[in-house]
Amino acid sequence: MKVIKLGGSLSYGDDLPQCLQTIANLPETVVIVPGGGAFADQVRMAQHNWQFDDATAHAMAILAMQQMALLLQSLAKSLPIADSVAAIRQQANPHMIWSPKLPELDAAGIEASWDVTSDSLAAWLAGELAADELVLVKSATIDSKQSIAELAELGIIDGAFCRLVEHARYPIKILNADDFNGAL
Repeated sequence: MKVIKLGGSLSYGDDLPQCLQTIANLPETVVIVPGGGAFADQVRMAQHNWQFDDATAHAMAILAMQQMALLLQSLAKSLPIADSVAAIRQQANPHMIWSPKLPELDAAGIEASWDVTSDSLAAWLAGELAADELVLVKSATIDSKQSIAELAELGIIDGAFCRLVEHARYPIKILNADDFNGAL
């Protein structure tokens, strides 16, 4: 099983439909983790404007991921949405979209912070599912020579990701959408 996180920034360009088509052609089971995209950007702006706490922003950012899951499903109607680890395990379809539930993440002790974005949630999910591989697909240019720590320093991946994958038993790929569509 692969966990593939499609960065929310992909929703600003033309790569998203091709990424979904690439995933649909993969022979193995795939769980897609959506980024928050423009919906999460609105949460960031609202928090800046209204100065509400990180716990509220975190809950709103999870809702942003849920909105992106609906967007992805509208572009790839054959992909069902699974909203929990248990639902993923029970899913008959080999390709699905994860729409995380806040209570499950809270029960797992996921930090309510902007250091934890969909990147880290994808890493957490990959660990929970004992995934064979984690792939993060970004709109940013990715230098394959850069380490995960360097990518975090550049803000390409979130700050908590390095901690979450420190003892990961699955390989991690971080790819630009063009590389993803051409590589798999």
